[in-house]
Amino acid sequence: MKIGIIGSQGRMGQALVDAIAANGHTHAGGVDKDGDLAGLISASDVLVDFSSPGGLEASLDACVAAGKPIVIGTTGLEERHHFLIDDAARDIPIVQTGNMSLGVNMLAALVEQAARQLGADWDIEILEMHHRHKVDAPSGTALLLGEAAAKGRAVNLKDHSERGRDGIMAPRTPGHIGFASLRGGSVAGDHNVIFASDNERIELIHRAENRTIFASGAVKAAEWLVQQKAGRYNMQEVLGL
Repeated sequence: MKIGIIGSQGRMGQALVDAIAANGHTHAGGVDKDGDLAGLISASDVLVDFSSPGGLEASLDACVAAGKPIVIGTTGLEERHHFLIDDAARDIPIVQTGNMSLGVNMLAALVEQAARQLGADWDIEILEMHHRHKVDAPSGTALLLGEAAAKGRAVNLKDHSERGRDGIMAPRTPGHIGFASLRGGSVAGDHNVIFASDNERIELIHRAENRTIFASGAVKAAEWLVQQKAGRYNMQEVLGL
Protein backbone atom coordinates (compact mmCIF):
# COMPACT_ATOMS: atom_id res chain seq x y z
CA MET A 1 0.00 0.00 0.00
CA LYS A 2 1.27 3.50 -0.85
CA ILE A 3 0.86 5.94 2.04
CA GLY A 4 1.36 9.69 1.64
CA ILE A 5 2.10 12.02 4.55
CA ILE A 6 0.65 15.52 4.89
CA GLY A 7 2.82 17.37 7.40
CA SER A 8 5.93 15.33 6.65
CA GLN A 9 8.39 17.74 8.27
CA GLY A 10 6.62 17.79 11.63
CA ARG A 11 7.50 15.78 14.72
CA MET A 12 5.42 12.84 13.50
CA GLY A 13 6.85 12.84 9.98
CA GLN A 14 9.94 10.63 10.42
CA ALA A 15 8.16 8.35 12.87
CA LEU A 16 5.52 7.76 10.19
CA VAL A 17 8.13 7.03 7.51
CA ASP A 18 9.69 4.40 9.78
CA ALA A 19 6.31 2.88 10.70
CA ILE A 20 5.25 2.67 7.05
CA ALA A 21 8.40 0.75 6.17
CA ALA A 22 8.18 -1.46 9.28
CA ASN A 23 4.69 -2.56 8.26
CA GLY A 24 5.73 -3.47 4.71
CA HIS A 25 4.16 -0.50 2.92
CA THR A 26 5.54 2.15 0.58
CA HIS A 27 6.12 5.76 1.58
CA ALA A 28 4.55 7.65 -1.34
CA GLY A 29 6.12 10.95 -0.27
CA GLY A 30 5.18 13.91 1.83
CA VAL A 31 4.10 17.53 1.57
CA ASP A 32 4.11 20.51 3.85
CA LYS A 33 2.94 24.09 3.38
CA ASP A 34 2.83 25.07 -0.33
CA GLY A 35 3.83 21.54 -1.42
CA ASP A 36 2.39 19.59 -4.35
CA LEU A 37 -0.64 18.20 -2.53
CA ALA A 38 -2.43 17.06 -5.71
CA GLY A 39 0.67 15.18 -6.86
CA LEU A 40 1.06 13.42 -3.52
CA ILE A 41 -2.59 12.37 -3.44
CA SER A 42 -2.34 11.04 -6.98
CA ALA A 43 0.67 8.90 -5.98
CA SER A 44 -0.96 7.53 -2.80
CA ASP A 45 -3.56 4.91 -1.94
CA VAL A 46 -4.32 6.63 1.37
CA LEU A 47 -3.19 9.82 3.11
CA VAL A 48 -2.18 10.45 6.71
CA ASP A 49 -2.46 14.07 7.91
CA PHE A 50 -0.45 15.29 10.90
CA SER A 51 -0.13 18.89 9.74
CA SER A 52 -2.07 21.87 11.10
CA PRO A 53 -5.74 22.85 11.26
CA GLY A 54 -5.16 25.67 8.76
CA GLY A 55 -4.46 23.27 5.91
CA LEU A 56 -7.17 20.72 6.64
CA GLU A 57 -9.83 22.16 4.33
CA ALA A 58 -7.50 22.03 1.31
CA SER A 59 -6.47 18.46 2.18
CA LEU A 60 -10.08 17.31 2.47
CA ASP A 61 -11.10 19.01 -0.78
CA ALA A 62 -8.20 17.40 -2.66
CA CYS A 63 -8.91 13.94 -1.22
CA VAL A 64 -12.61 14.19 -2.07
CA ALA A 65 -11.77 15.27 -5.63
CA ALA A 66 -9.45 12.27 -6.03
CA GLY A 67 -11.64 9.83 -4.11
CA LYS A 68 -8.82 8.98 -1.67
CA PRO A 69 -9.28 8.01 2.01
CA ILE A 70 -7.53 10.08 4.68
CA VAL A 71 -6.46 9.49 8.28
CA ILE A 72 -6.52 12.74 10.29
CA GLY A 73 -4.35 12.93 13.40
CA THR A 74 -4.03 16.73 13.37
CA THR A 75 -5.00 18.25 16.71
CA GLY A 76 -6.25 21.71 17.64
CA LEU A 77 -9.35 21.29 15.47
CA GLU A 78 -12.27 23.66 15.99
CA GLU A 79 -15.98 23.08 15.48
CA ARG A 80 -15.84 24.25 11.86
CA HIS A 81 -13.16 21.66 11.07
CA HIS A 82 -15.45 18.91 12.31
CA PHE A 83 -18.21 20.21 10.03
CA LEU A 84 -15.76 20.00 7.11
CA ILE A 85 -14.82 16.43 8.06
CA ASP A 86 -18.47 15.40 8.31
CA ASP A 87 -19.15 16.89 4.90
CA ALA A 88 -16.15 15.17 3.25
CA ALA A 89 -17.06 11.85 4.88
CA ARG A 90 -20.17 11.70 2.71
CA ASP A 91 -17.85 11.00 -0.22
CA ILE A 92 -14.72 9.33 1.18
CA PRO A 93 -13.75 7.21 4.20
CA ILE A 94 -12.09 9.23 6.98
CA VAL A 95 -10.59 8.28 10.33
CA GLN A 96 -10.28 11.26 12.67
CA THR A 97 -8.98 10.99 16.22
CA GLY A 98 -7.11 12.96 18.85
CA ASN A 99 -4.79 10.00 19.46
CA MET A 100 -3.76 6.94 17.44
CA SER A 101 -2.39 4.71 20.20
CA LEU A 102 -4.03 1.48 21.38
CA GLY A 103 -3.36 2.38 25.01
CA VAL A 104 -5.03 5.79 24.87
CA ASN A 105 -8.10 4.43 23.12
CA MET A 106 -8.36 1.66 25.70
CA LEU A 107 -8.07 4.37 28.37
CA ALA A 108 -10.92 6.28 26.70
CA ALA A 109 -13.11 3.17 26.86
CA LEU A 110 -12.35 2.80 30.58
CA VAL A 111 -13.03 6.50 31.23
CA GLU A 112 -16.42 6.25 29.53
CA GLN A 113 -17.31 3.18 31.59
CA ALA A 114 -16.20 4.78 34.86
CA ALA A 115 -18.07 8.01 34.13
CA ARG A 116 -21.23 6.02 33.37
CA GLN A 117 -21.04 3.96 36.57
CA LEU A 118 -19.94 6.63 39.03
CA GLY A 119 -22.39 9.25 40.24
CA ALA A 120 -22.33 12.98 39.57
CA ASP A 121 -20.82 13.50 43.04
CA TRP A 122 -17.54 12.22 41.57
CA ASP A 123 -15.59 15.14 40.11
CA ILE A 124 -13.67 14.47 36.88
CA GLU A 125 -10.36 16.22 36.18
CA ILE A 126 -8.08 15.61 33.17
CA LEU A 127 -4.40 16.54 33.51
CA GLU A 128 -2.09 16.37 30.48
CA MET A 129 1.58 17.20 29.88
CA HIS A 130 3.44 17.55 26.58
CA HIS A 131 6.73 18.87 25.23
CA ARG A 132 7.48 22.59 25.26
CA HIS A 133 6.81 22.99 21.51
CA LYS A 134 3.17 21.86 21.50
CA VAL A 135 0.93 24.76 20.50
CA ASP A 136 -2.62 23.57 21.29
CA ALA A 137 -4.13 23.09 24.73
CA PRO A 138 -5.86 21.05 25.98
CA SER A 139 -4.29 18.35 23.87
CA GLY A 140 -6.35 16.43 21.34
CA THR A 141 -6.00 13.38 23.56
CA ALA A 142 -7.28 15.25 26.63
CA LEU A 143 -10.32 16.33 24.63
CA LEU A 144 -10.82 12.76 23.40
CA LEU A 145 -10.83 11.60 27.03
CA GLY A 146 -13.14 14.44 27.99
CA GLU A 147 -15.56 13.42 25.25
CA ALA A 148 -15.43 9.85 26.56
CA ALA A 149 -16.29 11.05 30.07
CA ALA A 150 -19.09 13.26 28.75
CA LYS A 151 -20.49 10.37 26.71
CA GLY A 152 -20.48 8.19 29.81
CA ARG A 153 -22.49 10.85 31.64
CA ALA A 154 -24.73 11.56 28.62
CA VAL A 155 -23.84 15.27 28.56
CA ASN A 156 -22.35 17.70 26.04
CA LEU A 157 -18.68 18.35 26.83
CA LYS A 158 -18.85 21.88 25.42
CA ASP A 159 -21.45 22.82 28.04
CA HIS A 160 -19.90 20.84 30.90
CA SER A 161 -16.18 21.67 30.97
CA GLU A 162 -13.89 24.00 32.91
CA ARG A 163 -10.50 25.26 31.74
CA GLY A 164 -7.86 27.79 32.68
CA ARG A 165 -8.69 28.34 36.34
CA ASP A 166 -6.89 31.34 37.80
CA GLY A 167 -7.44 33.76 40.66
CA ILE A 168 -10.37 33.86 43.04
CA MET A 169 -13.19 31.96 41.37
CA ALA A 170 -16.50 30.43 42.28
CA PRO A 171 -16.42 26.84 43.60
CA ARG A 172 -16.13 24.02 41.12
CA THR A 173 -19.35 23.53 39.16
CA PRO A 174 -20.89 20.13 40.04
CA GLY A 175 -20.85 17.71 37.13
CA HIS A 176 -18.31 19.64 35.08
CA ILE A 177 -15.18 18.06 33.59
CA GLY A 178 -11.99 20.00 34.34
CA PHE A 179 -8.87 20.31 32.18
CA ALA A 180 -5.32 21.29 33.11
CA SER A 181 -2.36 21.49 30.70
CA LEU A 182 1.37 21.35 31.46
CA ARG A 183 4.19 22.03 28.94
CA GLY A 184 7.88 21.30 29.31
CA GLY A 185 10.89 19.34 28.14
CA SER A 186 10.46 16.63 25.54
CA VAL A 187 7.44 14.80 27.01
CA ALA A 188 5.72 12.80 24.25
CA GLY A 189 2.41 12.77 26.13
CA ASP A 190 1.17 12.04 29.67
CA HIS A 191 -2.56 11.92 30.50
CA ASN A 192 -4.17 11.45 33.89
CA VAL A 193 -7.95 11.19 34.34
CA ILE A 194 -8.94 11.69 37.98
CA PHE A 195 -12.31 10.70 39.46
CA ALA A 196 -12.55 12.28 42.92
CA SER A 197 -15.25 11.91 45.57
CA ASP A 198 -15.28 13.09 49.18
CA ASN A 199 -13.45 10.07 50.57
CA GLU A 200 -11.67 8.34 47.70
CA ARG A 201 -10.05 8.90 44.32
CA ILE A 202 -9.55 6.85 41.16
CA GLU A 203 -6.78 7.75 38.70
CA LEU A 204 -6.45 6.33 35.19
CA ILE A 205 -3.07 7.12 33.61
CA HIS A 206 -1.41 6.73 30.22
CA ARG A 207 2.19 7.72 29.45
CA ALA A 208 3.59 7.75 25.92
CA GLU A 209 7.29 6.89 25.92
CA ASN A 210 7.81 8.02 22.30
CA ARG A 211 5.94 8.83 19.09
CA THR A 212 6.26 5.32 17.67
CA ILE A 213 2.92 4.33 19.20
CA PHE A 214 1.12 7.13 17.36
CA ALA A 215 2.82 6.38 14.03
CA SER A 216 2.10 2.64 14.28
CA GLY A 217 -1.53 3.40 15.11
CA ALA A 218 -1.80 5.75 12.11
CA VAL A 219 -0.53 3.02 9.77
CA LYS A 220 -2.99 0.52 11.28
CA ALA A 221 -5.77 3.05 10.71
CA ALA A 222 -4.69 3.50 7.08
CA GLU A 223 -4.68 -0.27 6.52
CA TRP A 224 -8.18 -0.54 7.93
CA LEU A 225 -9.55 2.56 6.21
CA VAL A 226 -8.82 1.52 2.61
CA GLN A 227 -11.30 -1.34 3.07
CA GLN A 228 -14.16 0.88 4.28
CA LYS A 229 -16.93 2.71 2.48
CA ALA A 230 -17.40 6.47 2.75
CA GLY A 231 -18.02 7.62 6.31
CA ARG A 232 -16.42 9.08 9.40
CA TYR A 233 -14.72 6.63 11.74
CA ASN A 234 -12.77 6.82 15.00
CA MET A 235 -9.81 4.87 16.35
CA GLN A 236 -11.91 2.69 18.63
CA GLU A 237 -13.68 1.37 15.53
CA VAL A 238 -10.31 0.71 13.88
CA LEU A 239 -9.12 -1.24 16.93
CA GLY A 240 -12.44 -3.00 17.52
CA LEU A 241 -12.79 -1.67 21.06
